[in-house]
Amino acid sequence: MLVSIFDISLPLNNPVLQFSIILFIILFAPIILNKFKIPHLIGLIIAGALIGPFGFNLMLRDSSIILYGTVGLLYIMFLAGLEVDFTDFKRNSGKSLVFGIFTFVIPMTLGYLAGVYILHFGTLTSILLASMFASHTLIAYPIISRFGISQNKAVSIAIGGTVITDTLALLVLAVIVGMTKGQINQEFWVRLTVSIILFASVILFIFPIIGRWFFNDFLIKYLNIFLFWLWCF
Repeated sequence: MLVSIFDISLPLNNPVLQFSIILFIILFAPIILNKFKIPHLIGLIIAGALIGPFGFNLMLRDSSIILYGTVGLLYIMFLAGLEVDFTDFKRNSGKSLVFGIFTFVIPMTLGYLAGVYILHFGTLTSILLASMFASHTLIAYPIISRFGISQNKAVSIAIGGTVITDTLALLVLAVIVGMTKGQINQEFWVRLTVSIILFASVILFIFPIIGRWFFNDFLIKYLNIFLFWLWCF
């Protein structure tokens, strides 16, 4: 239902107004919540629920809101990747693998059983629902970083486990989509396997080389050139 307030219809469709409200929430929510000693992240989640379609209906969950949320999660994972000690991360890779597998398999199994026997969903629907339970994100990482314990071994293991669970959940989604479209055949599995191998190879072997080159040589060299250009300008 649209309600006209000062010639502004609700829910808001103007992306400028949507982005402005999001910025105001990001700015003022931490200030207000500090007075009540509530973690900032909890306040942002509550504010998102209040302005959403099941709250005051200020915004719909359209493509722009989904984009903002996706960018925010990617930014959190990017920050986590910058602060992780990769020497310690490699040392605990086995523990991350075990943690990721357990935190994927157990919720996946329980979610599937709940979908089939409690909610009476079909097999594919139950598997897809269970994959949502089986994946987790680094949404609490800013709180961990603020407390200065991001270098803790448990944090490194949790980050590695998040990468594993999210990857497995996306693979389940790819298989489910292929099954619903009738694309599951030998070519599908070959293409999926080759894609996984190429993706893992790029992440494990090529990205570290690019990262070292960028932060050691490229960044210093071209940052100095950029600063010199600003000084001349």
